[in-house]
Amino acid sequence: MMSNKLEQLKSMSVVVADTGEFNAIKTYQPEDATTNPSLLYKVAQNSEYTDFILEAIEWAKQQPGDETIRLHHTLQKFAVNIGTEILKVIPGRVSTEVDARLSFHTEETIRQAQQLITLYQQAGIDKERVLIKIASTWEGICAAEQLEKQGIHCNLTLLFNFTQALACAEAGATLISPFVGRILDWHKNHTGRDHYAPMDDPGVLSVTQIYQYYKQYGYDTIVMGASFRNTGEIEQLAGCDRLTISPQLMQELQQDKGKLERKLCSSGGGSIPRHAPVTESLFRWELNQDAMATEKLAEGIRNFAVDQNKLETLILGMDEYHASQHKAVL
Repeated sequence: MMSNKLEQLKSMSVVVADTGEFNAIKTYQPEDATTNPSLLYKVAQNSEYTDFILEAIEWAKQQPGDETIRLHHTLQKFAVNIGTEILKVIPGRVSTEVDARLSFHTEETIRQAQQLITLYQQAGIDKERVLIKIASTWEGICAAEQLEKQGIHCNLTLLFNFTQALACAEAGATLISPFVGRILDWHKNHTGRDHYAPMDDPGVLSVTQIYQYYKQYGYDTIVMGASFRNTGEIEQLAGCDRLTISPQLMQELQQDKGKLERKLCSSGGGSIPRHAPVTESLFRWELNQDAMATEKLAEGIRNFAVDQNKLETLILGMDEYHASQHKAVL
C-alpha cells in the first residue's frame, strides 16, 4: 500500500512545520519548525499558551531596565519559551526571528540574535538546535555573516529573488527561506492572470533556479522553500533540501494517497552561468530592478512589524490585567 504524499515527501525533503502550535507539530511529526512574529501573535491569542506569556512577563520583571527594556525582554523570552517547547517535540531545529524593525540595522540585529541564543542556552538548549531568522536585507545578510562566524546559525527569510539568495550563500548563511506563495501573489496581482499551473508558478521557478545554482556551484547553504499557497507548489519542489509547510497543507498532503515524484535532485548538474560576486551596490541595484522582490520584501517587513506591535499590545494588556487581579486579591 502506497504511503501518503506527506510521508513520501519526507523521504525526499526535510519537512518543517510552519507554525508555533505544539499540537499541530505533534500531529504531523516534522523534523524542524519555524516561527515568526505573525505566528507568535497567533499563538499568543490562544489561551492554551497564556502561561508561556505570563512566565516571560515575570522573568522580564527581574531584569534591569525601564518599561521599554522590560517589554523587549518579555517578547524575547516568550519567543524562546515557545521555541523551547517546540524543541521538546521535534528532533531538529527551531527558527526564531529577530525583531523585523531591526531589518536595516546590522549591529542591533547581531545583538538581539546573541540575546536570543543566550536565553536558549539558559533554558538548556544548545545553539546548534536554533536558527536565528533575519530578513534578507543587505544589513540582515551582513549581520548573518558575522553571526555565522560566531557559531550562531541563521535562517535568512523574506527572500524573493536570486540576488538575495546568492548574497546569503556568499555570506555563509546556514539556510535561506525563499518565499514561493508571496511571489505567486505578486504575479497574480500584476499580470491579470488568476491561475498558474504548478510547473509554471513563478515562485516555484524562482526556488528551482536558486536550488540548481547552489548545487551546481557547491554552496552549502540549505534551501528551504516557504510560504506555500497550495500543495501543487510543494509537490513541484519535492526533493528541495527543506520545505516549511503550514499544518493545513500538511494535512492535505497526508490525506492524498497518490504518487509523489521527485522534482529536484542535488546531483542533477546544471548549466547556469556564473553570477558576479554580490557587492552591496550590485545587491541594491539588482533588488531595485526587481519590482516584485522590492515590494514583497518591504511589505513582509512591514507586516511582521505590525504583528510585533500587536503582540506587544497584547502582552502589555495581559500584564496590566493580571497586575489588577493580583491587587484585587490582596
